[in-house]
Amino acid sequence: MKRGYLYTWLLVQCFVLKIITMTLRELQDRALRLSAEERWQLINALMRSLQPKARSKVKPKGLAASLIGIAKTDAPPPTDAEVKAMLDERLVQKYL
Repeated sequence: MKRGYLYTWLLVQCFVLKIITMTLRELQDRALRLSAEERWQLINALMRSLQPKARSKVKPKGLAASLIGIAKTDAPPPTDAEVKAMLDERLVQKYL
């Protein structure tokens, strides 16, 4: 009778919980006492546990989107007159 994934998962969990108190040699001995089919199931479960986890498919943000709010301050935004004064001051510095 084939044993399903639940059995394999439970088997791996038992090994994982026992490994804290079990030496590697004891673990190997217990694994060798399993049937060939159970050993293959254990191998498959261990191989799956070593596979890298699939990353979530979140779209990466563009550079502009990542810069939103970077210059945010607690001060209110400058008025049109203040912006014109800053631009005029910059032009004077640039061309003098």
